[in-house]
Amino acid sequence: MADAAVDAEGGALTQAGEAPADAQAVVDRAIRDLLQGLDPAQATYLAAVLTARASAELHRLAKAQATAAKGGPDWGTWAALQNAGRRLVLDAAPARENAARLVGRPR
Repeated sequence: MADAAVDAEGGALTQAGEAPADAQAVVDRAIRDLLQGLDPAQATYLAAVLTARASAELHRLAKAQATAAKGGPDWGTWAALQNAGRRLVLDAAPARENAARLVGRPR
């Protein structure tokens, strides 16, 4: 299982190239673990940065697939996901900027 992701307890979450069976639970646990022990302002900043970076990655991946699928049966779904990702990027930016102010970090 050299290509498998491993959780904090050492158990395999996925094989390479597979989505976890319960992706939401895995991500929820990872976020809670990242934010644990931080004061509210620090936790908010980290959550905002995570949101901004995740939305940028979603947009990047969907844009690449929309381009690759152009003219194919899945193109519309990929294009819609790309547009949704772009909206998330735009909405996440002010959250990250305001959270940065709370912890005294440059935007």
